[in-house]
Parts: sequence; C-alpha cells; structure tokens
Amino acid sequence: MRETRPFPHSGLRGRLHACIVHPRVQAGILALIIVNAVLLGLETSPGIMAAGGDVIRAIDSAILTVFVIEIAIRLYVHRTQFFRDPWSLFDFAVVAIALVPATGPFSVLRALRVLRVLRVLTIVPSMRRVVGALLGAVPGLLSIGAVLLIIYYVCAVIATNLFGGAYPDRFGTLGRSLYSLFEIMTLDSWSTGTTRPMMAEFPYAWAFFIPFILVASFTMLNLFIGVIVDAMQTVSKAEHDDTLDAIDRTQDHIEAELQTEVRALRGEIRDLRELLQTRGSN
Repeated sequence: MRETRPFPHSGLRGRLHACIVHPRVQAGILALIIVNAVLLGLETSPGIMAAGGDVIRAIDSAILTVFVIEIAIRLYVHRTQFFRDPWSLFDFAVVAIALVPATGPFSVLRALRVLRVLRVLTIVPSMRRVVGALLGAVPGLLSIGAVLLIIYYVCAVIATNLFGGAYPDRFGTLGRSLYSLFEIMTLDSWSTGTTRPMMAEFPYAWAFFIPFILVASFTMLNLFIGVIVDAMQTVSKAEHDDTLDAIDRTQDHIEAELQTEVRALRGEIRDLRELLQTRGSN
C-alpha cells in the first residue's frame, strides 16, 4: 500500500509505515526488482550459470529475503487492510510464488519467478495508472470484442459459402475461414497471398475483403484505442480530483488551526485588558 494519506496509527506501526513508504526505501525496492530481473535473465544462460551460478542464486535468495521482509512489515502495519488493496495482493502473490519449492509437481512455478519483475508496476505511479486504466477499460473492450466476434462469424460464414469450394485449405470449413480472416485482419500478405490469387477465379473477391479489412482492422482497432484512451483520461481525472480534495482538506485544516489560534489570542488580549483595568482601578 503506497498511499499518501496520513497513517492513523502511531508507535511501532506508525514508524514502520513511515519507513516502508519513504521515497528512498521505495527507490531501493525498485532497484532490487531491476537487479532481480537481470539475475533471472542471466539464469537462462547455461554458460553464465556454470561460471557463477552459486553467486547468482545467493544474490537472488538475498533479494527474495528482502521482499519477504517488506511484505511481512506491510502485513503487520496494515493488518486486514492489506488484503483489501489489489496492488498489495499482487505483491503478496508474486512473492509467495517464489517461496513455493520448485521441485516435483511445482517445478513449473520456477519459471513463474520472473513475475517478481512485475512488482515494478506497483511501485512506479505512472505504470500503476496505465494498468488501472487498462483494467477500467475491460468492460468496454469486452463489448467491442463481442461486436468484432459477431462480425467475424458473419464474414466467416459468407467466406465459407463463397470460397470454400475453390479454396478448401483456407475457407473449406468455418474454423479455417475464421483463422484465415484473422490472418487477413493482421494485414499479413492479405493482398499478394490471398486476394490477388483468388481474383483469378473470383474477380470481385476484393469487394468482400476490403470492407472486412476496413471494419475489422481499422474501425474496430480505433474503437479499442478510443476506449483505452478514455479510461486513461478517467483515471487521470480521478487522481486530479483526489489531489484537489487533499489540498482542500489541508487548507481547511490550516484555516481551522488559524481560527483556533486567533480565538486564543483574542482571549489572551481580553484577559490582559481585564488585568490592566484591574490594576488601573487599584
């Protein structure tokens, strides 16, 4: 949890919280993540592991120990609140995977150790905004994907009926037509590899493929980009509003303190006047 709001607890929990959210500590964790990423890449080289494998594994274990200690501190500081934060759960999961013995039926988890590199997403604010925007755009992307799937299905049925007899290897079945249309959507040799050869037997084949490409490749792709951009703007606006709210709360707190001090000063001045009047009458 890398929040900017004041931590409500004092004592040891407050001091530990101030420590783990300190910019230098966060920068150190980020540096360890980058070093760990380099080490995981070096472990893929048999020659490097043969020369310095023990050192690499020792450094990797030391870095993992630091990650475990950090997670343990955050668990102690935030208690149940830790499990209500998606980013904290993500950090916990990627570190926990590295602790599972990579032997026997769990040997596949050894390859998943590289997921620790993804912790950089939880530390760098700009990356967190991008991931948050992508997650926020999922409903819109699913809707666009459903529309695209319908278009694909309709076009695949049409292509199978039109070209399946002459080109059974590409459009002989619905499944082959779907795959061929996906290949065409990527613009991978759609003209020289598909449309032009087919135009020798079907002169108006272009009238089917060009509209399909315009709709599937350009229009739908722009819709995907538009949804993601809109989600990014929504996240940025929400963060801007949160910043303004924090500034307003700070200003209100300062104004309240100033008003309290002014009232105290007025009381002291009133008491001083009364004291001077009493002495003057005596």
